[in-house]
Amino acid sequence: MLDIAKKTTRPIALDLHNVHKSFGSLAVLKGVSLTAYDGDVISILGSSGSGKSTLLRCVNLLEKPTQGSISIGNEQLILKPNKSGEMQAADIKQLESLRARVGFVFQNFNLWPHKTILQNIIEGPTQVLKIKKDQAISDAEKLLDKVGLLDKRDAYPANLSGGQRQRVAIARALAMQPQVLLFDEPTSALDPELVNEVLAVMRELAEEGRTMLIVTHEMRFAREVSSQVVFLHQGVIEEMGTPEQIFDNPTSERVKDFMAAHRQN
Repeated sequence: MLDIAKKTTRPIALDLHNVHKSFGSLAVLKGVSLTAYDGDVISILGSSGSGKSTLLRCVNLLEKPTQGSISIGNEQLILKPNKSGEMQAADIKQLESLRARVGFVFQNFNLWPHKTILQNIIEGPTQVLKIKKDQAISDAEKLLDKVGLLDKRDAYPANLSGGQRQRVAIARALAMQPQVLLFDEPTSALDPELVNEVLAVMRELAEEGRTMLIVTHEMRFAREVSSQVVFLHQGVIEEMGTPEQIFDNPTSERVKDFMAAHRQN
């Protein structure tokens, strides 16, 4: 009860209501509603193909939902249907503004290969937020120090390990001063020995009170850092609750089977 009372006193950081997404005749999301309050860390679990990554990509319209509403903070994204039956931004400037408030960390880093690490990080702040270059560099160096990579500021992505590139991607997302951070399986492309260095940075962000939605297969990590766990199955939320509830005492048979299979691995 204390947790519920606490939540209601915090501002809403992200609100998704009745989000649907179809690819042709394939319905991938079938009415997902989810609210993240400031400081929430929500892990999104589920089998492959359950719609987890699609849900994250709908938040900033990397995928256009077929139906539903999306709000960042107290601002709702204004949507209108296009000829394909998808919902697109009615106001491109509003979309760009809201995208700047949502940091996205992808599976495969998405760094610019022709730019140095420092250049990768300052691009958004200088071009989108219009921060002066000297200030952007100072901020970027602090972020690189935070993720343990200040000595790589002049290196290129190709010269870094996968774990280092993902830490740079996190620093780049943070440089935009986002209200919400989205992580789409940030360790799935990494060799096993590099996973922990990325999870350590994410754990620190959670401890700082960053609002985060994380699609992940790292069960122990999800259990340790999450304030809430969402289990998606066939495009709907099968179950949602605290880590203790979802991992130890799920009510859904599907979630029980999933957890049992992961305990055996």
